[in-house]
This record gives sequence, structure tokens and C-alpha cells, in this order.
Amino acid sequence: MKILNKAGIIFSCMLLIIASLTGCASTQGSKDDKNKQQSVEKVKNINISYVKAPLNVPSIIEKKKSLFENEFSKDDIKVTFPEITEGSKMTEAVAAGSLDFCNAIGATSVIMAAANGVNIKIIGMYSRAPKAFTIMTKNPSIKTVSDLKGKKIAGPKGTILHQLLLGALQKENMKIEDVQFVNMGIPQGVSALMSGSVDVALVAGPAVPQALEKGARIVTTGEGILDASIVIAARGDFLDKHLDIAKRYMNVHEKSLDFMKNNPEETYKLASEETNISIDKVKEMYNWYDFNPQITDKDIKELEKTQDFLKENGMLNKTVDIKTLVKDITK
Repeated sequence: MKILNKAGIIFSCMLLIIASLTGCASTQGSKDDKNKQQSVEKVKNINISYVKAPLNVPSIIEKKKSLFENEFSKDDIKVTFPEITEGSKMTEAVAAGSLDFCNAIGATSVIMAAANGVNIKIIGMYSRAPKAFTIMTKNPSIKTVSDLKGKKIAGPKGTILHQLLLGALQKENMKIEDVQFVNMGIPQGVSALMSGSVDVALVAGPAVPQALEKGARIVTTGEGILDASIVIAARGDFLDKHLDIAKRYMNVHEKSLDFMKNNPEETYKLASEETNISIDKVKEMYNWYDFNPQITDKDIKELEKTQDFLKENGMLNKTVDIKTLVKDITK
């Protein structure tokens, strides 16, 4: 009888232990579910930069088709699109915590910001468009890059266009000291070229066909010199807390690319309406762009080349490990 009692007690204890463990697992499971819910609930607003020029078609489609709003409204997350067109201003907003995603930003701006301590990460490629970046002139004596020696050249310093100029000069065994470089924005540079106050202008995007219509010529494009990498970047601490949101963000971006592929005519029409560029010009420029968001080994090398360019030209004192700057969530 005592043996039976002991066996019963042991059996009862085992049941209690199993129940306890099951309860713990259930509690842990519910905690995990709760944490996942909180990850979404903590995000009330997402701020995504909106830059439509030179021809940022995926951004235009995402905005016009409300793709981000459709995705994040499921969790009552409000999406706003501040129009910040300068890369340096975008990284300042990231540093201040007021911008979560830079939907199209020059790699130069991201590298410079990261080197100066801004917690920012590259999460995908936005575009590669070497043909969209040009060196232009109206001077009949300038036919090749070697003819630029001693000429006055206007363009924005520390940008892809500046990098294009230096790369083009380097191919001809020339340096920036061999020309008169004037730091100037693209519209101002084109105006200076048209008025004859500079010999050459560094021109990109829709300003290229506009300058061609006014009589300018292309001396060279970025083809064979650089990839002209535009990237998608995100606030580092936002990624740490909300990687799931960032992955959903990239999924939406992929949807915009699918739309572009499956609806070309509507894509051209929307891009034309948003940029005030004729549909014919949009079609011409569209072919200049590679919008594949995957980050390749070649992209990494281009980013490293960009950092070398910045350092060699005195725009960067510190450097960053490009591979740690990249957090590829497109895979």
C-alpha cells in the first residue's frame, strides 16, 4: 500500500512538472507573440524621403500608387514623404531621427555621413545610371576630355558628377589642377554654360536633354568611368529595433519594380506627369537606368572606389568599412 502511495505521489509530481513546463512554454510563446506585436505597435510613423529627379521612377510609382501606405496601414502606421532632395540634408535628418529611410541617396552622401559618425546603413541599391551623368559643353574647340585642360568647369562638389570629372581626367593622365573647377549646382551650372561664363558643365538627369535642346553637346558620360551608384539607406537604430519593418519596406520597393515591368506605358505616363518631362524623353532616359535593388560584389567595389575618391580629394578624413556599412536585407 505504501509502495502504491509512493508511486502515486511520484506520478502526480511528474504530471505537475510537465504541466509547469508546458505552462512555461505557453507563457514564453505568448511573450514572443506579444513582443512581435509590440515591434509593430511601437512604430506609429515612418518617414521616407521623396526625390523624383533625375528620374527616380520607383519612387514615383510608390508615391502615385500609394504602395507604402497600403502596406503599413494594416498596422495603423502613418507614412510621410518629406521632399528632401540634397543628400547631406537627408543624412542630417537621419542623424536627428526625423528620417527613417532615404529612398534614393547618392553613395557619396552616405559614406561621408557614416565616416562622420552618423548611424546609417545601406540596405539596397536604388539605381545605377552612368549614362545619366555627363560632362557637357557648347565650346566648339572642346571635342574630347583631353581638350578640357585649362577650361572653366562648373559642377556640384563632392557628388557623383564631381567624381565623374575626376575619373575622366584621370583616364587622360590629368588632375583637377589642370582645369578651373567651380563649385556650382546643376541648374546654375547649365545657366552658366548657356551664358558662356563657363566652358563646361557637369549635368545629370532631365537637365541633360534640356541642355541638348539648347545647343549643348555631351563630351562624355559616366560609362566606363563609374557606375553612378544611388542607394537605399536607413537609420541604423531603426533597423536594430524594426528589421521586420525594413524588410517589408524592401518588399514594397520590389512591388514598384514589378509594376514598372508589367505596366510600362502607365509607368512612363506617371513619370512624365510627375517630372514635367515629355513621355518621349522619359522613355529615352528610362533606358539609362538599372533599378535592380540587389547589392552585388561589383556594387561593393564601386562603393569602395567612391570612398577612395572622397579621401583622395580631401573630402573625407576618416574611412569606414564598406562591408559593415552595408546591411543587405534584399536576400
